[in-house]
Amino acid sequence: MSMSVGPSEDEDEVVSAINTTPLVDVMLVLLIIFLITIPVVTHTVPVKLPNERNQVEITKPINIMLAVTEDGTVWWNQEQMKDNNDLLQHLRAIATKKPQPEIHIRGDENGRYEAIGRVMYDCQLNGIAKVAFITQPPPRGG
Repeated sequence: MSMSVGPSEDEDEVVSAINTTPLVDVMLVLLIIFLITIPVVTHTVPVKLPNERNQVEITKPINIMLAVTEDGTVWWNQEQMKDNNDLLQHLRAIATKKPQPEIHIRGDENGRYEAIGRVMYDCQLNGIAKVAFITQPPPRGG
């Protein structure tokens, strides 16, 4: 009584089927890894975030609006400053107020940065804590 364990010499057929066992093993391992890691990734501290939109800010009456024109002229709200010393005097006067008003700088698009930089430097010299730039929002759909 003999038993055949391997293919015999006369059965030299080529196996044309793809062995999918290693592919299934890899896919099951990946599936298990994803199932374990997804709850860890999605677990966060429950926080209700505020719903805010970027809206044009309405200037408070106590805020100071400084406009710097294309030629470098500085306007304090609606009053034209004679020179840089005039601007420094106005800044010194409001720097001591409690609470200190905010300075909003509106610089002309075609103006030189030097003029706006001078205004920022003057604010810094006088200890103005809050300086902001006012820009024009881009047109919708563009």
